Amino acid sequence: MIDEKENDKECLKHNIVPFIIDDRHKLYYYRDLKEFENEPGYLTDTCRSAQDNYKLLLDYFEIPYNA
Repeated sequence: MIDEKENDKECLKHNIVPFIIDDRHKLYYYRDLKEFENEPGYLTDTCRSAQDNYKLLLDYFEIPYNA
């Protein structure tokens, strides 16, 4: 299971917008972890999609971030 607080801390430490693997992304995330060695792009796409959702929240609350 992903520790969301640790994920957020690491992302922010590296000036990256955090992301949350929600229920919509969970099955894709687990599949992507399993397939990472063969196709790393799937995991990247899933995390970026989750990150886009996080950016929508930041936009809604007018919280600035680096795009």
